[in-house]
Amino acid sequence: MSGGRYLHTLFLHPPSYEGFDGGAGSRYQARREVRSFWYPTWLAQPAALVPGSRLVDAPPDGLALADVLPLARQHELAVLHTSTPSFPHDVKVAEALKAENPRLRIGLVGAHVMVHPEDALAASGAIEFVARGEFDFTIREVAEGRPLADVRGLNYRTNGTIHRTPERPVLEDMDALPSVVDVYARDLTIENYFIGYLLHPYLSLYTGRGCRSKCTFCLWPQTVGGRRYRTRSAERVVEEIARARRLFPQVREFFFDDDTFTDDLPRAEAIARGLGRLGVTWSCNAKANVPYDTLKVLKDNGLRLLLVGYESGDQAILNNVKKGLRLDVARRFTRDCRALGVTIHGTFILGLPGETRETIAETIR
Repeated sequence: MSGGRYLHTLFLHPPSYEGFDGGAGSRYQARREVRSFWYPTWLAQPAALVPGSRLVDAPPDGLALADVLPLARQHELAVLHTSTPSFPHDVKVAEALKAENPRLRIGLVGAHVMVHPEDALAASGAIEFVARGEFDFTIREVAEGRPLADVRGLNYRTNGTIHRTPERPVLEDMDALPSVVDVYARDLTIENYFIGYLLHPYLSLYTGRGCRSKCTFCLWPQTVGGRRYRTRSAERVVEEIARARRLFPQVREFFFDDDTFTDDLPRAEAIARGLGRLGVTWSCNAKANVPYDTLKVLKDNGLRLLLVGYESGDQAILNNVKKGLRLDVARRFTRDCRALGVTIHGTFILGLPGETRETIAETIR
């Protein structure tokens, strides 16, 4: 490549199969029971870094393999997001794209291939590389046409041999990432994204990455986000929401999908005050330990709902999974939310290590 030209790049969340959706923006990949879709933010972010790229989110758009195959001849590089349940099917999609355009270069991203990069490459000769860890700038460098050996954070194949490049350091300056809302506006139909507890249409964004918690059931910190919460500045977050509101006047609610949005209380309050000045309705993930004073600031500035991972109503079970939560604190938090009029969507897991009929009954109670 010369003259600063980027490879024509396709970011693809592959078509669904047998009712499954890999979840390009979801922690939980499961059989489809209701029409519910998260935004493909993890693909939109590198797409925002690669000029002239295109993001295709096949499941919410109802696209089948026959619909996406013609895209193979229109692009030089395809980056597919995959997951554990969808991986065998996604490999077949990659092979079909390669058969359609033998010159197409294909790479995979997602938690599954980050854990098993060599197995992913061994699954098919159609797959040239797998990106590990935070892959935003990894993919941009591939799209710039750099030799794969010079790109950190890759496992790749050349002449039948699999190679591994050094790890890419985690991104410290989160403000270096461009906004994803322009990619949303260019490539997505936001009305196709629906989550039952959020107002429709909604818009989902990340304001930071990483989680210092040690929950044993969660794959996020070990694969993508890391153990430290690295954040965009409050000013940049508010600017992004202001732009999103201009681009999408129909949006009724903004959702911040950070695992740990409320870990940094002063920052959460600063963002809330900025959103309050914009007059938008918003929701976010939260731990069940946010103090009353912070909850009040958030509520007074447009907060409608908190998505809270309680997991269990039994302290021993919480301790078993290293949740780092005390039930008395969670109960106080819940009472505070009720008093302030903040809606809670609680999530729970049945069958955690040590679970019994009695502990399940305690959770339900």
